[in-house]
Amino acid sequence: MKLTKGKIKNIIFFIIIGLLIIPQTRQPIQVLLHKSLAVFSPSTINTSKQETLEDYNWLLKNSEGTVLNFQDLKGKVILVNFWATWCPPCIAEMPSMEALYKDYSGKIDFVFVSNEDFQVVNEFIKKKGYTFEVFNPLTQYPSNFDVTSIPRTFLLDKEGHIVIDKTGAANWNSDKVRTSIDDLLKL
Repeated sequence: MKLTKGKIKNIIFFIIIGLLIIPQTRQPIQVLLHKSLAVFSPSTINTSKQETLEDYNWLLKNSEGTVLNFQDLKGKVILVNFWATWCPPCIAEMPSMEALYKDYSGKIDFVFVSNEDFQVVNEFIKKKGYTFEVFNPLTQYPSNFDVTSIPRTFLLDKEGHIVIDKTGAANWNSDKVRTSIDDLLKL
């Protein structure tokens, strides 16, 4: 039996579908696909279309139980990232988030938010070698953060303008993002 191009394509298609059905191979394949999409930098929002965060009334806690009052970050440059350990696009963008965090921690405030149990999150963070702190929300996030899917990331300037609002995986360690942050820090 001779294999035609059509039969070869069908075999490859069924192999891929089979790999996506198997739980052990599904997530790595999805992460790989999202990593290929995460090469693009998020875009800044045109100044005339930027929303302003009016309500900073939001409480979060870290794994040690320390409460972060988001109100205390008002007047600072803030990057807020909603994510989960089971989310392939979140996993795909985390290396670029970690690199950005390592270089800008102390210059801007990072708020990594997950609804997952801290045991799961801390195990993931440790396994991957990440150094950022993760928070669980204690109260409802501000209405401007209309999070219906993850990952969802917001970059706010010192006046509370949402400069970047990105859903899905992105390259957060790009020159474009770094330039945006550097410009916000100069203001």
